[in-house]
Amino acid sequence: MPKMKTHSSAKKRFKITGSGKVKRFQAGKRHLLRKRSKKAKLNLTGSTLVATSDTPRILRLLCK
Repeated sequence: MPKMKTHSSAKKRFKITGSGKVKRFQAGKRHLLRKRSKKAKLNLTGSTLVATSDTPRILRLLCK
């Protein structure tokens, strides 16, 4: 049986925290920003956690 391969796009998008949760960055801050308020753009900065229902699927992609 060959080794399991990590999903390359998931590897670039998600990180595992020390407690085993999955961290992601927020979408929607690449382009078309002139129509958004400063507050809306600021709220998209930084990272957040993946929903608990999606975590097992992401972990499977990362072979964890």
